[in-house]
Amino acid sequence: MTYFKALLCTLCFLAFTTHAKEQPLKLDKHLSVFQPYLGSWQADFDVAPGAKPVQDVGLWERALNGKAIRTKHSINEGEYGGESMIFYDSKKESLVFYYFTTAGFYTKGTIKVLSSTQFVAYEEVTGSKEGITKVKSTSDLKDGKLVVSTSYLKKGEWTKPESRIYTRSNQAVKFK
Repeated sequence: MTYFKALLCTLCFLAFTTHAKEQPLKLDKHLSVFQPYLGSWQADFDVAPGAKPVQDVGLWERALNGKAIRTKHSINEGEYGGESMIFYDSKKESLVFYYFTTAGFYTKGTIKVLSSTQFVAYEEVTGSKEGITKVKSTSDLKDGKLVVSTSYLKKGEWTKPESRIYTRSNQAVKFK
């Protein structure tokens, strides 16, 4: 009889854990648009012939019981990287974020959702040694790819937008 009880308990436990794994963890309603972005991504930058390859690996993950999203990324296995926290600010009634970098500068910004697959981020930069004071990036998730186009306000002038295409990845974000 004890064998059957043990078997029954084991089967119930397996059924419960399988069901729990199938249920995605919830995000705050203001962050739910980002559910498809969760997971790992990578982009291999276009570089001049003979130049060192540049690869950006990023991870989007649920944080703080779904009240925030943490993103982190590293370029060339930790030569440069950063982490951000995206959350809904009820006082501002806006999605906001902070981004901290290994280069010693940080940004704070807002996100405007344009559609279920597209958003734009506006950032104020503090501490850039390159004279960058603002960043504007548009992200578009389509056909399983994340296309990010970024412009920088550098020394008073906006740069030409740079685009990167991120695909799903098994690579890990690494910091030195």
